Amino acid sequence: MGDTLTKRKRGRKPKIPTTETANDVVISVPTTEPTADPNSPSPSSRARGRGRPRKIKKHDHPRPNIAASPERRGSRHAEPNGDFIHATMTTTAATIATTTTSDAVVSEPVKWETVVKVVPSMDAVVKVFCVHTEPNFSLMWQRKRQYSSSSSGFIIGGRRVLTNAHSVEHHTQVKLKKRGSDTKYLATVLAIGTECDIAMLTVSDDEFWEGVSPVEFGDLPALQDAVTVVGYPIGGDTISVTSGVVSRIEILSYVHGSTELLGLQIDAAINSGNSGGPAFNDKGNCVGIAFQSLKHEDVENIGYVIPTPVIEHFIKDYEKNGAYTGFPILGVEWQKMENPDLRIATGMGPDQKGVRIRRIEPTAPESQVLKPSDVILSFDGINIANDGTVPFRQGERIGFSYLVSQKYTGDYALVKVLRDSNILEFNIGLATHKRLIPAHIRGKPPSYYIIAGFVFTTVSVPYLRSELFSKSFILMWMCNSIPRCGILSKFYACACKRDFYVYFLTPGFFTYLQYGKDYEFDAPVKLLDKHLHAMAESVDEQLVVVSQVLVADINIGYEDLVNTQVLAFNGKPVKNLKSLASMVESCEDEYLKFELEYQQIVVLQSKTAKAATLDILATHCIPSAMSDDLKT
Repeated sequence: MGDTLTKRKRGRKPKIPTTETANDVVISVPTTEPTADPNSPSPSSRARGRGRPRKIKKHDHPRPNIAASPERRGSRHAEPNGDFIHATMTTTAATIATTTTSDAVVSEPVKWETVVKVVPSMDAVVKVFCVHTEPNFSLMWQRKRQYSSSSSGFIIGGRRVLTNAHSVEHHTQVKLKKRGSDTKYLATVLAIGTECDIAMLTVSDDEFWEGVSPVEFGDLPALQDAVTVVGYPIGGDTISVTSGVVSRIEILSYVHGSTELLGLQIDAAINSGNSGGPAFNDKGNCVGIAFQSLKHEDVENIGYVIPTPVIEHFIKDYEKNGAYTGFPILGVEWQKMENPDLRIATGMGPDQKGVRIRRIEPTAPESQVLKPSDVILSFDGINIANDGTVPFRQGERIGFSYLVSQKYTGDYALVKVLRDSNILEFNIGLATHKRLIPAHIRGKPPSYYIIAGFVFTTVSVPYLRSELFSKSFILMWMCNSIPRCGILSKFYACACKRDFYVYFLTPGFFTYLQYGKDYEFDAPVKLLDKHLHAMAESVDEQLVVVSQVLVADINIGYEDLVNTQVLAFNGKPVKNLKSLASMVESCEDEYLKFELEYQQIVVLQSKTAKAATLDILATHCIPSAMSDDLKT
């Protein structure tokens, strides 16, 4: 045939141009919409069935403006000279069109300038590799075996990287890897905010910062706003993207920090390894950091994000003070005033609202001016409702602790109270919380003191977890192998790719896991009660306990003492562990007498006890009878 008209085979449809995606780039293949030909038959007059195609006369024109589709790799094409070649489709999806007449339209190749990234900020998301070496709270003079974890982080301005605090807790080495890179860079931890579960890192290698734009922060999102969580969760090694909407904005329990701050609840999946990854809005701005999720049989897709007000507070705190100083508190426990009789009894007028002070932290600055039964009417000029909430945004209310958390350590706030039907105003300085049982030991090794095989230490939340948690029981509970306990309502899991990392919020369940059905009789219930309700009377007060007894001849009969509080030594109250060690070391009395809770006492002969201590230390390979912090 003289013409070079290309015919398609029977029963084979021409390939439709498609859009190809590779590594977050979108390649659009140009297409040309066909136009009607006046000489072509109408659809109703076209041949039906599988008959032979209608022959085209020599002088007839083919249908114009039909762009040839991209051919398959390795397909054969007819050249005008009749020879055959094998054509390979390139990444630009160049289209080969027939050149029969001048009416044929040839598609132009796609240019790389038209390629658009899906999420530009994803290049700033990094993978965090951390080696942890946790303290051993049972054997305080040594550490546990090291283990590794991986999580997520993202680059911000000032050559800094943000991630979660629990992602680098008890770190010995931290490395970062950028997206698309095969190099891990050593990182330095600049600050760790335990309360807000945020950590700040940096990298000294200039190569790490090349070609990366820092993430920009956006405003606090509204309900139903779209969010996209980016990170490196379990299930693969490459970056992962999940999307959802903002479901709730309120004061949340920050599990790692054992505190309550503003948080976002989203329905995007937050899995192990997502910790520290950013949550973007539809404009590509970061609106939060993924940090924990709610795991329970009755809930699905509940994840939590640290919002930008908390993130900015952490960053400004570090920039202002050169270190993380924490979030201040008001230092009071309060009661709702929703009952009308209660309001009348306290002298409140019909137009007055507020909350009643139950207790005041003795170590807080507020204890100098506020009193129990005072009614807090407003904080910094913002009125407080009877349920303890304040206006937040249009149509929303939030707990008034949010106002306190916006302050910095050392700031002052104007507090208006009602006392004996009189309105008083106080300019109160704000400080961080001094807990009798601290939530964290902030990277320091636990303190200890040993005499005659009695191991004395201080109580902290990590110590309680170490003593009362049993991993085997936790896994059994997860597998429904033990009955549910009525006191358990929910638990949160921090989203870090590591060993089973779960914090239960109900202390009673601690005891159930460790001691089984008889926990009411065997567990140290008093320690848990002090953790929830006790207040420190002074800034240096500590809760000192006999952690365990290293069995020896001198301590026969005392072997069963464990996790028992020490109240006094030789008639003197024990204020902290350092004072106890000092009193024992300097004691010249014939006997050492320790007064414990539940009216128990331990009596040892002074000279014999001190002499036996050296043998006990050698037997258990303990380098020193006391930790380094007690020697100064």
